[in-house]
Amino acid sequence: MEILDNIALLAVSFFLLAKGADFFVDGASEVAAKLKIPQIIIGLTIVAMGTSAPEAAVSISAALEGNASITIGNIVGSNILNILIILGVSAAITRLAVGKDTSYVDIPVMLAATIILLVLGIDGTINVYDGIIFLVIFVLYLAYLFVIARKRINKRELAAALEGATAQSMPATVNFAADGAQPITAPDGQAMGADDGTAADKPADEKEQKKKTIWLSLGYTVLGLLMIVFGSNFAVDSATYLAEKMGVTDRFIGLTVVALGTSLPELFTSVTAAIKKNADIAIGNIVGSNIFNILFIVGLSSVITPVPFEKKFLIDAAIALAAGVILWVPCLSKKSIGRATGIIMLGAYCAYFIYLIFMQ
Repeated sequence: MEILDNIALLAVSFFLLAKGADFFVDGASEVAAKLKIPQIIIGLTIVAMGTSAPEAAVSISAALEGNASITIGNIVGSNILNILIILGVSAAITRLAVGKDTSYVDIPVMLAATIILLVLGIDGTINVYDGIIFLVIFVLYLAYLFVIARKRINKRELAAALEGATAQSMPATVNFAADGAQPITAPDGQAMGADDGTAADKPADEKEQKKKTIWLSLGYTVLGLLMIVFGSNFAVDSATYLAEKMGVTDRFIGLTVVALGTSLPELFTSVTAAIKKNADIAIGNIVGSNIFNILFIVGLSSVITPVPFEKKFLIDAAIALAAGVILWVPCLSKKSIGRATGIIMLGAYCAYFIYLIFMQ
């Protein structure tokens, strides 16, 4: 009876994840549009951190409970799955265009974080000093993101101001010189630009409507995040129970079942974003989530308590690095991730999964 209950709970968790991801992507996209924030920044920060909440909850709770050994398996397994499965499926659905910043900054940061994890883990432990290094790099990376976002917004505002100033400085007759049409005058002898009082109310009404829309979008974002987190927790608990009943090892569970469960938010969010043609969110979500997983979650967990890094995880971390390179190559050469790359990613994960089965 318990097995049937857990299967039912797994089905409910998938529903929560699917609808939660839908609400979350829509809400985050609308907030980005209303606040004139580039989608890639939303994908690399809010969406990435939000969808990494399950990894953070599992890993940090494990560290607090003195069971930090599952942290590396959860993080490395999630990062491999994020690229090879999630972006593989997303690219198989639709071609994902990749921005210059993602290709030349964000993906290299992800690869560098993976290399640092691999190097620091050679001695068998990620200690408190290693954790501080990760957290410092994470803060610097966040600072970079917000500086770039601010510059983009300033450039957009400057361009709009210049366009407005140019339009105001042009003579009225310029618009009519080509066809000899007469300039438009205000009715009833009113001067151009005068109004009857309704124009003054219109901007206020639009501002109020915009405010309501932003709050509604934020509401959808928060609701979607809550559904994602609860759905992930249900999925991990039920899937772990079912896996243990099948008699597989803890390492296998950590790298597959727990990694899959905590990566379900990224899966549903990125696939939903790909279907909705929001490629920046689909890719930014994964790259940002992988960076967040290593720099923040491993960093914070190791500051709480030293995190064991078994020798077997060196192979898994190397595979995570190879997955990042598979992602990076088409981004540099083709500026996009197409169906062929998606199929290669899915095939690579199948090979990795077979390796785990035989090596457990």
